[in-house]
Order: sequence, then C-alpha cells, then structure tokens
Amino acid sequence: MQTREIDAGVLETLMAAAVAAPSIHNTQPWRFGLQAATRTIEVRADNRRTLPLADPDRRAQHLSVGAAVLNLRVAVAHLGWDPVVRLLPETGEPDLLATVQLTMPAGELPDCRRLYPAIERRHTSRMPFTGRPVPEAVVAEMAEAARAEGARLHVPDFAETRLLLGLTAAAEARNQANPARTTESRTWITAPGTNLPYGIPLTALGPQDADGRIPMRDFTGRLPIPHLPDQHFERHAQVALLWTAHDRREDWLRAGQALEHLLLTATAHGVRTSMLHQAMEWPDLRAAACLPQRRCCPQLLIRFGYGPEGGRTPRASIQTARHHGD
Repeated sequence: MQTREIDAGVLETLMAAAVAAPSIHNTQPWRFGLQAATRTIEVRADNRRTLPLADPDRRAQHLSVGAAVLNLRVAVAHLGWDPVVRLLPETGEPDLLATVQLTMPAGELPDCRRLYPAIERRHTSRMPFTGRPVPEAVVAEMAEAARAEGARLHVPDFAETRLLLGLTAAAEARNQANPARTTESRTWITAPGTNLPYGIPLTALGPQDADGRIPMRDFTGRLPIPHLPDQHFERHAQVALLWTAHDRREDWLRAGQALEHLLLTATAHGVRTSMLHQAMEWPDLRAAACLPQRRCCPQLLIRFGYGPEGGRTPRASIQTARHHGD
C-alpha cells in the first residue's frame, strides 16, 4: 500500500503502531506530533510519565521511546514510504527525541516492513514458559535484528545466566525492601474497571516462580489483593543481554529500536518474551552485568521462550497524539 498524503487513516495506522511499543511499567512516556508540510512525525518524551526512583536518568524512558520509533518505521514502510529517522535532532529541544520523515522510496523498501503484523501480536508474557529451547537460528535472527540497530545481543552460557538472574534477584529484593520504590511501582498498577490507558492491569501480572529460580518483578508486594498462585517456571531460563558500546542518550534510543526489532522478530517466530529490568535500575548491579573483557553498557535482560501469551496491557488512543503544522 502506498499513499502520497498523510490523511486520517494513515495517521491512525502510524499512531496505533507507535503506542503498541513496550515501555517500562507501561508508562507510555511519549508524545507525537505531525509536521504536515514535511510529512514528519515528531517523537517527544512525555515528562509527566516518568519513574524518578527506578529511572532517574531516564535511560529506560529513552529505551521506550526508541521502541516506539522502531514501530513507526515498520508502519511507515508497511504503508509504502521510506522512513528517514533523525535522533536528537534539535539541541534546543531536549524533549524532542526523534523525527521520522515519510519519504518516497528510491528503491526497495526496508525489510522491517514484513514485521508489521507482529506489532499487534507482540506483548510481554509474565507467565511460565515450557522450557522448550528456542532454535539457534531464531536466536541468531534476533541477535542480527539488534545488530542492525546498532546494539548487540549476548546469549549467556549457563554460568553467566545464573549470574545475571542472581543480579536480577538481588535488585528485586532491594526494590521490595525500599518502600518508596514499591510505592512508585504500585502507582502504575490499575484495578479492574478503571479503564486507564496507561499502566499494568492486575490481570496482566504474572505469578511468581515457586522454585525461586526466575526473579519476576513483584509489582504489588504485600498488598492485600488477590495474587496469582506461585507456579513452577522453566527449569533452565533462556535469557539474552541487550547492550551497547556506549551509554549516551543516542545509544539508549538505538537500544530501544534494537529491543523492539528483536522482540518483533521473536514474535514473528511464535516466541514469547518478557523483560527483566530490575538490575538495570541499580548502578552497581548494572555494572556487575557487564560482559567480561568487553566494553559493554548493559541495557536490558530479556527472557524468551515458548508458552502462553500473557495478559494484554492498555494503550493510549490516537487522541494522545499532538498534531501541529499545516
């Protein structure tokens, strides 16, 4: 499909794809604007939806916005345009994190357009996986998706996996022992019937691992609310560490695009994913996750495998887009 103008239908397709991106605690910390004269979508950080304790430098916010940029690129290519992306285009506007211009293609459209059907199907699964290993060819394709965006995906061996999960467990314990951090997390949990476009519904929260091997985030802690009973998770978790060589704002945005590119690739192959971000929220634990003998800035630990798709989280409507220009 190809069109020369950004009409209401095109804009709805683009925004629906953008807001389907993953974001920490489903904060959806982005705003969108249209410069119609140049057919450019502006992607801005929404500073009203931040996590001052878990994400003080807004690194995770940049990852989230980067994921939305990747989805925009995929949707733009799906509609027959060639997306031209600029990261941090205006130094005088710190909240303007990226622009995506819709240009007429001079040749073949980007291959990422084939991932468009996966955008709607992708969402985090906090449920146990079966333990059936994901084929090496699929994992290699996920790693190549990350590499295409300027990041890397490291698949650890057994000992490294235990280390990374141990760091995640230590971070989870710190979070649970910190009343301010637990309060911040609970702020983004929504009760049934509230119909909020942000946050994580109770129905989307998964169980805890009865064996304690996989440290899933506990958003509710000791609150007297119904919890899913503990379940036995996969005995040998498959995880991968997303990392970059540098740790600048641009690197975070690239890592976010890499994250969503590899998640959509996994989804296209029927692989479920969930994010283990806890250790990234504590500077010493994040540093401990660095790969040995390699310049490495860890960005996120990703768990993947086969299993149930998990509960869906809400998304803001197209009305949250901010239109301006001609």
